[in-house]
Amino acid sequence: MQRQLDNENQQVAFGQCLGLALAGRGRLHLDGELGAGKTTLTRGILRAYGHQGAVKSPTYTLVEPYEIGGVRVYHFDLYRIGDPEELEFIGGRDLLCDDSLSIIEWPARGDGWLPEPDVMAHLMLCGQGRRVTLRAFSERGQQVLDRLDAICREHGASWGEITGAAAT
Repeated sequence: MQRQLDNENQQVAFGQCLGLALAGRGRLHLDGELGAGKTTLTRGILRAYGHQGAVKSPTYTLVEPYEIGGVRVYHFDLYRIGDPEELEFIGGRDLLCDDSLSIIEWPARGDGWLPEPDVMAHLMLCGQGRRVTLRAFSERGQQVLDRLDAICREHGASWGEITGAAAT
């Protein structure tokens, strides 16, 4: 699945739809160069569960936990790790559990340690906007993409409509 997101509002709106499709569970890997919109997409995902505060990339802390209405989300940023084994020291295995949602920026830095994602989202700069390409790596991931496609169709072609409706 591929989508063109022309501005930050569309990125957040698409993230909200993705959050609804993920239903608060699974592993989402976010790949893309610096400034591609990984944290912006994460902000939209968190908004789907009711988070209204700021969302910053946990570049120095490696993981930022969120507990929102019974949904546990762990937002990882692996940009600064030197060795994937560092994830063991922060309790990474416990955080990557089946009853939570793990969003992992820079997953390639955890190669060999991280489990395979359910969904991989690759973000690319495309003019003033971003292009996001999503790929399923598990049966659960395929179900997420099927739901995401239905959610996007349900809310119509106007991303403005999605922004207003995704959190309901």
